[in-house]
Amino acid sequence: MSDRKEPREKIIKIGQKITDRIGHKVTVDDPEYFGLDCIMTDEMADIADVMKVRKPMTLDQLAKATGKDPEHLEQVMYDMAVAGVIEYNWENPEHVKQYILPMFVPGSAEFTNMNQKQLEEHPELARFFERMSRLPLEKVTPMVPPGGAGIGMHVIPVEKAIEAENITADVEHISHWLKKYEGKYAASPCSCRLSRRMFEEGCADDPEDWCIGVGDMADYLVETHRGHYVDYDGVMEILKRAEENGFVHQITNIDGENKIFAICNCNVNVCYALRTSQLFNTPNMSRSAYVAEVTPEDCVACGRCVEYCPSGAVKLGQKLCTGEGTIKYPKHELPDRIKWGPEKWDEDYRDNNRINCYDTGTSPCKTACPAHIAIQGYLNMASQGKYNEALALIKKKNPFPAVCGRVCNKLCEEACTRRTIDEAVAIDEVKKFIAQRDIDAETRYIPPVVQPSNRGPFQEKIAIIGGGPAGLSCAYYLAEMGYKPTVFEKNQLPGGMLVYGIPSYKLEKDVVAAEIDIIREMGVEIQCGVDIGKDITLEQLRVDGYKAFYIAIGCQGGQMPPVDGADADNAASAVEFLHDVREGVIDKVDGRVVVIGGGNVAMDVARTSKRMGASEVNMYCLEQPDEMPASEEEITEATEENIKIDCGWGIKKLLTENGHGKSVVLKKCVSVFDAEHRFSPKYDEEDTITVPADHVYFSIGQKTVWGDMLKDSAVEIDRHGRAMADALTYQTAEQDIFVGGDVVTGTKFAIDAIAAGKEGAISIHRFVQPHSSLTIGRNRNQFIELDKDNIDVKTYDNSSRQIPARDETIDHITSFRDSKLPLTEEQVKTETARCLGCGASIVDQNKCIGCGVCTTKCEFDAIKLYRDRPECSKMVRSEDKMKSILPYMIKRQAKITFGKKEK
Repeated sequence: MSDRKEPREKIIKIGQKITDRIGHKVTVDDPEYFGLDCIMTDEMADIADVMKVRKPMTLDQLAKATGKDPEHLEQVMYDMAVAGVIEYNWENPEHVKQYILPMFVPGSAEFTNMNQKQLEEHPELARFFERMSRLPLEKVTPMVPPGGAGIGMHVIPVEKAIEAENITADVEHISHWLKKYEGKYAASPCSCRLSRRMFEEGCADDPEDWCIGVGDMADYLVETHRGHYVDYDGVMEILKRAEENGFVHQITNIDGENKIFAICNCNVNVCYALRTSQLFNTPNMSRSAYVAEVTPEDCVACGRCVEYCPSGAVKLGQKLCTGEGTIKYPKHELPDRIKWGPEKWDEDYRDNNRINCYDTGTSPCKTACPAHIAIQGYLNMASQGKYNEALALIKKKNPFPAVCGRVCNKLCEEACTRRTIDEAVAIDEVKKFIAQRDIDAETRYIPPVVQPSNRGPFQEKIAIIGGGPAGLSCAYYLAEMGYKPTVFEKNQLPGGMLVYGIPSYKLEKDVVAAEIDIIREMGVEIQCGVDIGKDITLEQLRVDGYKAFYIAIGCQGGQMPPVDGADADNAASAVEFLHDVREGVIDKVDGRVVVIGGGNVAMDVARTSKRMGASEVNMYCLEQPDEMPASEEEITEATEENIKIDCGWGIKKLLTENGHGKSVVLKKCVSVFDAEHRFSPKYDEEDTITVPADHVYFSIGQKTVWGDMLKDSAVEIDRHGRAMADALTYQTAEQDIFVGGDVVTGTKFAIDAIAAGKEGAISIHRFVQPHSSLTIGRNRNQFIELDKDNIDVKTYDNSSRQIPARDETIDHITSFRDSKLPLTEEQVKTETARCLGCGASIVDQNKCIGCGVCTTKCEFDAIKLYRDRPECSKMVRSEDKMKSILPYMIKRQAKITFGKKEK
């Protein structure tokens, strides 16, 4: 990688001296060469030549060995320290500064990458660090004994996760090291985060201050302008923030039992130290003395431990027995007794560690929910009266629980295992009860900001276009990460279809407003009455400093059929009608109403028409009763309201007089779907009926109305009018534009839009932070439902499903008020007891590295650390590593050989 025509023999010699690649001869193509070549002068190489690796020398000793003037030599040594090729300490009785030629990793490779200006000038330093943290380990990792044998870094567990242990070692406690180096701490940027950014694999964390130098290293970091001093409280704040973000604490592991020089807070998506165990599938390289273990009876499969486990050691499984008994989950293969080579490695460990569950599946409710909410978890909390905690857990995935408690399509209940016994748990009703707290300002839940930055809120400006559930959810989760996004909404009120498309008798607008108020309190600015593309363009927003855009304007336009008379003055689309009712444009509907369509929106139009004064409402849809897309609940309630539903009819034409519709001609639909169950209706054109109508409303589909929003943009629109975007990241062909919700999928439900909004927030965060990957280490949210046909439920609470009462002061047939009351607290207790508790987290202890991150995320005290591997706390000096490796290597080889003989 060097641009020099002639090899620099001096640099080759120094690279050979420092490398710990056994038997390797350094060449100009090696990182040992190109990493030093770009920053070391010949004079620096001459000085390094007289030094021994990790053997301290004072200035006087160096002057004597090199014959250089001490004053000049001191300046060169300072330049070498700033460059990162040497370090220094004062570890001698006289407390005289000593200069050290460090190893590459941990050592000069990190130090060179901590100097961001230098890294930008010499980007090859990033690859130098990446290579030197991998190449020397490719062959040795399977032979490394527990404790790491003085190689690299060592996981140190979250302190509060091991407080209950009766027997611990001092070296296992961060507090031990902070006390040892009391008063000598400096925070510095993370070299791994900076390095990965140089080849577009950053993790979107702000790299500053995640590494804490202790003792003399603190002085080195400050004097070479890499870091700044922090006090004890500052260190604790960094550690706390790291734990909130799910980062792993690690300490240096090359100086034996009594010395470290840094505590790092590592993101597995970029960390080279964690890579040594994860890529090579050799956890001995990293693991602490502790192992996580789940108490199944306390676990509710909320999945928080799974989401944060850096090593992929925790996955969701099931708690229920199968017909064959308890499931035995597989254990990860280890190199203890078998040969280990590249075929055993996992180059995609960052993605594979984000797999959520075992192939045998987990809780059907969590699997079926588009947002994968921790349903079993919040039901458990509600059963104990922990309503605030339950609300907080729901809002990890859904910022609109009060809304969804009223209008969700309840896929979770359709999937509920309890249905195999009697009726599904009334999940949505319990959520509605919990979410009442969000409506009351005194009890609402506003989440704390958890941001991967030690420097305060992110300053990048982000524009969210569309104030519906997708856009507002994106804003919510960006605010939770420390951003202050701006939402631009075309209508006079935010909420999108929640406000303008769902009638108040199902979703009262104060419910929507209350949950939007929370988003405002989180620092989100909402500007209403702004039509992007008309009032202001995307390019103007870019000029104003906006770095990314999330477009979630929904399908706000109604489809009209291509038939004669559809342009009659008394015909309209469903969305237009519902919007006009909400805006007060329509305050009364007289006469006979015909609604074309059989979905939930058609039901909303029919039922709203009835409430607006229609004397007669008739619905006509293509589908037969068992095929209708409307929910059973909607159909039942519409029937109760004297709305007539005729199935198997499609629109042929409207008969008009002077532009006014007088009647509707319908034709018989003989089939709706083709053999592959694709929508492809077939009609008997001769079999028709004619129905008189004073108003005709079409609920046959919706579309996105783009206007001039995307003018001069590279965003591609498909033949259905939907924005084309990457299926995982939602990024469009215009890199700074992301899309979500109905503009991508077509019309779906609020919960689908909410799930898309959260993913949009993750993508935008990664996009606006420089040189970050939008995909690496990302949770794909792929879940598998357990086999409900193969379960053995021996005991269960036999209470029947609880039915919410109605407010008898409200006429639920004619009123626009929502008459359905939440469950009572007593009903909630009864209902939550019906949950079978299907799922549980399962720990593969062969993969666990004992960091304790999982314990910080579990709110049920179901997962804990146990000191099952005390041998992992053995720390040795790097110079003594072979004394540890050789005995272990011999024993391992004997096991391999013995195992072969056994076969």
